[in-house]
Amino acid sequence: MSGSLSTYTIGQLINQTLKIIGVIGVGQTPAAEDANDALQQLNQMLALWQRQRWLVNGLITTGMVSTGAVTYTVGQTGNYAIPRPDRIESAFMRFLNASGNVTVDKPIVLINSREDYNEISVKNLSTVPQGVFYDNNLPLGTLYFWPIPPANLYEMFITTMSALQNFTSLSTIITLAPEYIDAMQWSLAERLRPLYQLPPDPTITALAAGARSVLRSANAQVPSLDMPGNIPGQSNGWYNPFSDRAN
Repeated sequence: MSGSLSTYTIGQLINQTLKIIGVIGVGQTPAAEDANDALQQLNQMLALWQRQRWLVNGLITTGMVSTGAVTYTVGQTGNYAIPRPDRIESAFMRFLNASGNVTVDKPIVLINSREDYNEISVKNLSTVPQGVFYDNNLPLGTLYFWPIPPANLYEMFITTMSALQNFTSLSTIITLAPEYIDAMQWSLAERLRPLYQLPPDPTITALAAGARSVLRSANAQVPSLDMPGNIPGQSNGWYNPFSDRAN
């Protein structure tokens, strides 16, 4: 992604978009209702983009020291004070070394459903965490590490998608990377046409798809393939029923 940020306001982007679809002409300003409707549609569109990894420009990793609790909350007012994600991309834990010279990290397997978590027989086991289930309920998500990490022995990290900007007013400056402006403008134009009873425009649709494709290429990150532990040449370890491999 480009390193420079735009000084473009969301009101300017909306004005340009309304010109593209013919709602206003050169030198005209949109009615307040039109501008506010477009702002609402833009935020709804970005909320959908937030759920697609290839439209989000980065991941963030957040950690906290274990407290011995059974669960940890995720959200602006939670234990992990970040915007509440819809899912966890990955997780790992760090052994807290009293000497502070060496840090050792260990992956934590994602338990992808409540049903899988429910199948764990002894949920109150307390030792080194091996898995984590994330319940993305509202207003705060909830993390269930298993086994339960004892207090002050480990730091547990979760990796989530960074939050796309939410626009509260037309004067808000766009702080997303410049590549997003084109994708937002043409995708918003595509989205607004039905609002004005206008049929789809093939040119707008093509430009919107092309701009989103640029974001896809820029944001793509493909993790390395993990090989099962029973393949010759792989190290032996304990069998993990959630990942179907030896760790």
